Amino acid sequence: MKWISAFLAAAVVGTAAPLPAGAAPAVDDNTIVVAVEKSFQNLDAQVAASGDSQRYAWQLYDTLYGFDAKGNLEPRAATGFKLSDDGLTYSYKLRAGMKFHDGEPVTAEDVKYSFDRILDPATKSTKRPYLARVDSVRVAAPDTVEVKLKDRDGAFHNKVANNVFIIPKKYATSLPDADAFARAPIGSGPYKLKSHKIGQELELERFDGYYGTKPAIKRLVFKIIPEGSTRANAIAKGEVDIVIQVPTNYRKQLEQNRELKVNSIPVASPMYVRLYTRDEASPLAKRDVRMALNLALDRKAIVDSVFHGVGKPLGTFISEYFPYGSDPAIKPYPYDPQKAKALLASAGYPKGFKTKLYSPSDQAPELAAAIAAFWQQIGVQTEIARIDYAAWSRLNNTQQSGPMTLSAFGNAIYDPINTVTGAFSKDGTWSSYYNPEVEAVIHEVIGTQGPEARGALFRKIGKMLYDDAAGVFINEIFYLYVQKSDLDWTITEGSGFLDFRKVGWKTGKP
Repeated sequence: MKWISAFLAAAVVGTAAPLPAGAAPAVDDNTIVVAVEKSFQNLDAQVAASGDSQRYAWQLYDTLYGFDAKGNLEPRAATGFKLSDDGLTYSYKLRAGMKFHDGEPVTAEDVKYSFDRILDPATKSTKRPYLARVDSVRVAAPDTVEVKLKDRDGAFHNKVANNVFIIPKKYATSLPDADAFARAPIGSGPYKLKSHKIGQELELERFDGYYGTKPAIKRLVFKIIPEGSTRANAIAKGEVDIVIQVPTNYRKQLEQNRELKVNSIPVASPMYVRLYTRDEASPLAKRDVRMALNLALDRKAIVDSVFHGVGKPLGTFISEYFPYGSDPAIKPYPYDPQKAKALLASAGYPKGFKTKLYSPSDQAPELAAAIAAFWQQIGVQTEIARIDYAAWSRLNNTQQSGPMTLSAFGNAIYDPINTVTGAFSKDGTWSSYYNPEVEAVIHEVIGTQGPEARGALFRKIGKMLYDDAAGVFINEIFYLYVQKSDLDWTITEGSGFLDFRKVGWKTGKP
């Protein structure tokens, strides 16, 4: 155990030096400058994947419903909705007086077009799979849009809130293709596009025709700074006002800076080891082996060392930061290497076995190394295959990342169904696991309406995954967001999405 402690201590690398302070606005009190970790690939939020659009979409566009800072549904472009008795038809009533950034009114025809455009294969929308159950969309009245489903989908309202960004039919259809719209997008959100320097900067300006409460600032500037240490130094020197995803090894130094506020934000993205369990010849097909791998890990030590104390150990795959579905009674597996050895012996592996763990380049290499070090103590010899993220993604998406791989599973709709089906359903895109009992409850929850009823079923699923050691559950991921102390900002939890509708300087102008 001593050498593991030494290893984990050594994993704490790249600790930052003390940084200078800077609290004044980077530009002025009508502007906020945000440093983000990657470039904006596509400003058409109907086409862009969530990982790309999550930083700008809620600024430029509106949706019928949205999510508050805790992930609860709230009305936006719609004032309410009705669900038919058979659970198949959603009727959304639109708010009066809404305008697009070009001054044109937002109509029910625009909302219908927004659905239709996503569903059109020619658009190549990444949101299309979320609307797979849509049968038809029609304008039922000048202020009402009716969406009929082929079969029940208890998470459909959440999917609409996250994916159906409203765009103007007249403007979009006047353009030659979706690429042209992405270069000059128009929405009805609280900010409109001013300029986009690809790979460098995105500038938005306040849309004074917005129906809701106007943002307190006039200009929102995103600066693309891929290098984490450069982002951390930029906020400390006062060059930016907010930094997204600061490397965790900078936390302690930045917390000592009185001019800054360090926010540790849960993103409801469980970090786990995906296990390929369907091969009967593999040790991973045996529950006792999977349980041993879980019991062999000291999760708190991993969070403290690899993630510098940012995050917390994970109990089961359904994050506690979803609005519903998690079970607080499920605690992380205890660290018990002796029991882990006994389980391996009972499964027929008294001396352990050899395996391979894929480690994608977007994850800290220390994480895979720490896991391998703990497993070595119970006789499991782990070859680590460090691989570029793009190459890893191709393997992981096509069932070729076995026998095991590190993976983090985000969820932008604030309902656990996507993560559960994607990772543990028989036909899930990223699933190498099948349990008929789990599958039965998944099929039950798909058609179940309401957070209370759905939550009860997800708690049942979470317990089943825990009892079967369906994966090696490691930690809840938290992002570090750092802001100037004189800045008021309500940060969205549980998704990684950025919402700058409620942001402004404490001494700023309206």
